[in-house]
Amino acid sequence: MDLRSELLKSIWYGFSALDLEKSGKVSKSQLKVLSHNLCTVLSIPHDPVALEEHFRDDDDGPVSSQGYMPYLNKYILDKVVEGSFQKENVDELCWTLTAKKNYLPKKNSSFVLSDKDAFRLWCLFNFLSEDKYPLVMVPDEVEYLLKKICTAMSIEFSGVELDDFFSQDSVQQSGITVWTFLEMMNSGKMTRGIEMGIISMAIEEVYREIVGDVLKEGYLWKKGQLRRNWKERWFTLRPSNLSYYTGEDRKDCQGNIALDGNCCVEVLPDRDGKRCMFCLKTLSKSYEMSASDTKQRQEWTTAIQTAIRLHVEGKKSLHKDLKLKRREQREQREKRKQAKEEELQRLRALQEERERKLAELELLKEAQKQAQVLLEKDEQRRRQQHEQLQQALEVQLREAEEARVSMQAEMALKEEEAERQRKRIQELEEMQKRLEEALQQEIKARLDEEAFRYAQAGLLAEEEDKMKALMSLQEEQEEYILKTEREKQELKQEMETKSRALEEAQRQLEEVRANRHRVDQDVVAAQRKLRQASTNVKHWNVQMNRLMRPIGPGGKMFWGIPECCGGKSPKISFTLKAKVHISFVTRRHRRFKHSSKFNTPQESC
Repeated sequence: MDLRSELLKSIWYGFSALDLEKSGKVSKSQLKVLSHNLCTVLSIPHDPVALEEHFRDDDDGPVSSQGYMPYLNKYILDKVVEGSFQKENVDELCWTLTAKKNYLPKKNSSFVLSDKDAFRLWCLFNFLSEDKYPLVMVPDEVEYLLKKICTAMSIEFSGVELDDFFSQDSVQQSGITVWTFLEMMNSGKMTRGIEMGIISMAIEEVYREIVGDVLKEGYLWKKGQLRRNWKERWFTLRPSNLSYYTGEDRKDCQGNIALDGNCCVEVLPDRDGKRCMFCLKTLSKSYEMSASDTKQRQEWTTAIQTAIRLHVEGKKSLHKDLKLKRREQREQREKRKQAKEEELQRLRALQEERERKLAELELLKEAQKQAQVLLEKDEQRRRQQHEQLQQALEVQLREAEEARVSMQAEMALKEEEAERQRKRIQELEEMQKRLEEALQQEIKARLDEEAFRYAQAGLLAEEEDKMKALMSLQEEQEEYILKTEREKQELKQEMETKSRALEEAQRQLEEVRANRHRVDQDVVAAQRKLRQASTNVKHWNVQMNRLMRPIGPGGKMFWGIPECCGGKSPKISFTLKAKVHISFVTRRHRRFKHSSKFNTPQESC
């Protein structure tokens, strides 16, 4: 989110506050006043000619936000220079315009935020809101902001009240407006039983951290650059610099340390009566500081390293980066949720297709059962007809046999009766032919039955093929689930490998720092020995000069012989010993002078 987007959010509130009729349009006179005030707080030279040219009197009616945007971009926002103005003044101007109309807290309520706290919450809302209009803040960002405020008050955040608030019908799950958020904060449900002073301090701390880009603040002991004495200072860390002040009111700035990619932080051992020391090194200077305890030192070193990392990555704000990361996580979560829903829909479609095929199979089985019943009924009917025909044939045969016997007995007597019997036999033969035709029909019915059974077998084979296709779909689904599990395990193994590599790199860094510390101690010891040797050389020079001092004219000394000896030469042993001692001192002085010529001028003097 760039500076233009931040300014547009605040200006949008100012423009909306001037829209009294909720029509999306503002009168030209009010827009002229708003433009003049924006040029003032943004430190931009006001151009009344361009303003009058843009809002000519021949234009009919008020101006909409779309009509005001070209002038706002061309004559105001395009001329903005970052660092030449204070954004807080712009926010105060727009808050003053919009609060008079929209922020109307209940005066008789026991818990009402002050105007300053409401303004800071409004700025925090604008910072964390989505980059679309009208401005809303999603539930995840609301929860994040409330957690930060509760952490600043050293209390535990309870999401029960927040869940109850978002479960109301008046609150949209897609986000809430700033006035709804301020109304929720004024209700006191989130901060029940906490003093207003503590809440104000927590809101100010979160405001400075998120909106003011303050990574960390607090007291530290700092060692001076010239006098090398220790003084307690209030430090404020931002992504671009580390400033320190006399007190936490931040009125008297004592210095500003610019941070870049060449800076580094190093933990120092305890010395000079200070503990928990660390050093911030830049290209030009090194700053030694001491924290109150080990935890504070760790927090400060981590925060400074974070600021250096942001500068190297070209990022100006930690919380802007965190906001973009949270937004990307929400988008990825939505994509995963959408993919999961699509997968569930696909599975439901497959389940419906399976159920439909099972229903078709049940219908086929039911039709098969009905056909089987019809076949059995037809078979029983044919059997009954066959039995009836056979019984009738047997009866007719018995009758024919009796008639033949009676005709043979009466052949001679009744010729006419025989003729009738022959006719009867012919009728019986015709009946036998009909019986044979009935048998042929029965054979044909059996063939039809066999054909129907073949058709039934084909339906069963088709059912088996559909069952196999269904089982293959189920196996594909199981393989996809197993593949997802394997990818999850591989990702977990990769994360563990990277974690182990990071731990090994940290261990090697600690070893390098320990080695460098030992080398520094050796250098200090060598310098101390060199200073001692220089002191010894000075001492022997003094001794040699005292012994080699010449005798002045008129004195009663002869080669350094005092008058107490009568001006006479002492024994030769004393003179030889003195000469040997003088030559020894002279040679030793020459050796020291020769050995110290490679030292620095200060050390060889």
